[in-house]
Amino acid sequence: MQNAFHYSPTETYRQWRHRFMARRLRLAIRFGLFYLLSFLPLDIGHYLTSDRNPYDLYWIVTNLVRLLVLTGCWVLLDRQFDFAKRRTRAYLVSVFLLASGSVGLLHRLFDTIQALALNQPQLDPDLFGWALLFITQSTLIPVHWPLHLASQLVMVVFYFGVNPLLGLQVAPSDQPIANLLLNIFWICCICNCSVYFYERLSAANFHANRQLQDAKDRSEQLLLNILPKSIADKLKLGHSTIAENFTEVTVLFADLVDFTQLADGTPATEVVNLLNQVFSTFDQLAERHGIEKIKTIGDAYMVVAGLPEPRDDHAGAIAAMALEMRTALASFEHTLDRPLAIRIGIHTGPVVAGVIGLKKLAYDLWGDTVNTASRMESYGIHGEIQVSSDTYRWLKDRYRFQPRGPLDIKGKGTMMTYLLQDKP
Repeated sequence: MQNAFHYSPTETYRQWRHRFMARRLRLAIRFGLFYLLSFLPLDIGHYLTSDRNPYDLYWIVTNLVRLLVLTGCWVLLDRQFDFAKRRTRAYLVSVFLLASGSVGLLHRLFDTIQALALNQPQLDPDLFGWALLFITQSTLIPVHWPLHLASQLVMVVFYFGVNPLLGLQVAPSDQPIANLLLNIFWICCICNCSVYFYERLSAANFHANRQLQDAKDRSEQLLLNILPKSIADKLKLGHSTIAENFTEVTVLFADLVDFTQLADGTPATEVVNLLNQVFSTFDQLAERHGIEKIKTIGDAYMVVAGLPEPRDDHAGAIAAMALEMRTALASFEHTLDRPLAIRIGIHTGPVVAGVIGLKKLAYDLWGDTVNTASRMESYGIHGEIQVSSDTYRWLKDRYRFQPRGPLDIKGKGTMMTYLLQDKP
C-alpha cells in the first residue's frame, strides 16, 4: 500500500488529503474492531455467569451489530480509489459517518431503549464516552473538521432532541442541562479545532514539500544536462574520482564554417539565438540516437557514442546523426536566410572518460581518438562529413563513401580519409 505521507508529484493537496483519509479510516476501523472484540468475551462471560439479564444480551447483540457494520466499512475501503474524482470524497464521507454512527449512535440508541424498557426516566450522559469517541476520531482521522462536526451533531441532536420527546431526562436532576451542553460543546470544540489546525499544518507541509521536490527535480535535471545519468548517480553516491577506459567508441566533432566572420557583423543576441537554435536541434538528434553530448566550444560541437554505456552500433549511430545534422543545417540556412555550412569529422577508437573539476563539473574525453576526430573535422571540407579509415571499416557495408585519399594530418602523418555520403 502506498505511504499516506508520500507526496505524488502529480496530485493536488485535496487528492492527498483524500488518500490520507482513506488510510486513516482503515486504521480507525481496525482500532474500533479490536476495541469491541476486546470487551466482547467479558460481556459474554458476564452474561453467562450472572442471572442472564436480557438487557445484557441486548448489549451483546448491539456490539455484534457494531462489529458487523465496522467489518462492512473495512470491506468498503478495501479497494483502489481514484482520488482525483469527486465521488471518491463522497464515498469516504459515507464510510466515515457509517463507522462513526455504528460506534457512537448505536450506543446512545441502546441506552434509550434500555431506559424506556426499564421505565427509567433519566439517562446517563456518559461524558467520558462522548470525549473518548470524539477525541479518538479527531486523533486517528484529523482531516475534514466539518465532517467531524456533522458526526458530533448527529449524536447531540439524537441525545438532546429525540430522548426528551420520548419523555427521558437527559441530564442529572442536580446538574443544569446548560452545564452538560457546555461540557459537550467544549469537547467538540477542542476536537474540531485540533483537526482544523492539523489540516492547516498538513497543507503547509504539503506545499513546502512540493516546492522542495520541484527544486530537487530542477536540480536533478540541471545535473543530468551536465553529466550522464550513470555518472551523476555515482557522484551522488560519493565517488570522488570517476574515470573509465572505453576500448571502442566513435567521436564526432562539428564546426560551423566561417561563423566567426558571421558573428562579427551581427548583434550579440542574434548570434546567441542562432547558436541556440542550431545546437538545440543537434541536442535533440543526439537524444534521439542515444548519443552522449560532451560539450560545445564556441561554434564547435562534440558528441560521442559508445559511452558511458557501451554499445555495438556506436559508429552507425554517429553516422546517422551526422547525416541528419547536415540536413538540419541546410533547413536552417533556408529558414534564416543566412549562409550556413558545417564541417564534420568522425573517428573511432579507445578513449578515457571522466569527470574533472570541483566547480562547474565537466564530463570529458581524452586520448588520441579525440585528437584524431578533431583533426578529421579541421582538415575536412565545407558541407562534408569526413571519417577516418577506422570508422570507415565499421560503416563501409552500410553507407556509401567517397574516398578522399591520403591526407597529411598534423601530428598524425599521412592518413586515408573518406567522405560519408548517405545510405545506399
